[in-house]
Amino acid sequence: MRTSLLEALTAAPDLQERAARALAADGDRAPLTLRKAGVEPDLAAAALTLADLRRHARTKFGERADRLYFTRPGLEQATRWPVAERRAARFAAAASRVTDLCCGLGTEALAFAEAGLEVEAVDLSEETAAFARANAEAAGVRVEVRVGDALETDLAEAAFADPARRSGAGRNFDPADYSPPLDALLEHLAGTRFAAVKLGPGVGHEWIPAGAEAEWVSVDRDVVEACLWLGEAARVPRRASVCKAGEWHEMTGSGEERAGVGEVAAYLYEPDGAVIRAGLVAELAAGLGAHTASERIAYLYADTLTATPFARAWKVEEVWPLHPRKLKVLLAERGIGRLTIKQRGTGIDPAALRKQLKLKGDNEATLVATRIGEAHAAILCSEVG
Repeated sequence: MRTSLLEALTAAPDLQERAARALAADGDRAPLTLRKAGVEPDLAAAALTLADLRRHARTKFGERADRLYFTRPGLEQATRWPVAERRAARFAAAASRVTDLCCGLGTEALAFAEAGLEVEAVDLSEETAAFARANAEAAGVRVEVRVGDALETDLAEAAFADPARRSGAGRNFDPADYSPPLDALLEHLAGTRFAAVKLGPGVGHEWIPAGAEAEWVSVDRDVVEACLWLGEAARVPRRASVCKAGEWHEMTGSGEERAGVGEVAAYLYEPDGAVIRAGLVAELAAGLGAHTASERIAYLYADTLTATPFARAWKVEEVWPLHPRKLKVLLAERGIGRLTIKQRGTGIDPAALRKQLKLKGDNEATLVATRIGEAHAAILCSEVG
């Protein structure tokens, strides 16, 4: 969206409301509805795009999405509000001023400002910076937004960076391809007292600098990001932060421990993705009195059921060899027609296996394809938590 169109939209809140109503009522005919009302084509398209983005943004921002301004790439990278709010509280407990590098749409800056921090937000794009200014004004908070290169920006006592992970070719998974590259960004932040860098959740542990805290965050079982905490912000080597039904839970550790190996037991646990990515499966196992059945597989087993926000749990019913023809017969004998298939460590395609099983019946179950030692196995189970 051109800056001129953004300015026209911010000056016309009534048009924003009309576009949202037209999109909800008329769907694909909404552009014609606005055109008939005398709205110029470019402005009508911009208003409808904004209305559509706001609708999608509610999953990240709740009701506040209805007054913010978005671009599609900016919304894809924007931090979910509960995560941004929690991070801002951690900054506010340690500093009074923060530099927000690669600020994007400025949503993280809003969280900083609402937490009471003095915020300078910087982005390389004038167009993107305009969105950040519009969002600060819409949220009613004070944020100084300017255009600049993150690697040449003077930093406050605390700094946060969210380097761009998308380009014209799509999403960049290699931190060396971030904009700016992660190694250059870490070098720039090295002298800052309190700093953090948001990363994609798939970042490899080889990118974690010595002395940093690496945190993985999940919201309702969806791993949404990783974050490196630097300088005085680093408290522990690894952290898994899990938001479940609006409540936060944390697990910390070295990330170097390994869980013991044993046999399949009465209950199977699947650790939250944040726990797995943070390398804290052994810490979770210790808390559950559990073990793995293969040192390379993150499923845990225990004889007792323990409630935990860090894992889902299933009651183990039967353990079979992972032979599709035999499984087809065994499942048919039990009348299982609805089957959730999970796999870890076997390389099977659950969709292809489902076709082979030709399921029939009224019963429902979960089948976990995994390893017990070096052998492939199928574990029939029912979820309990």
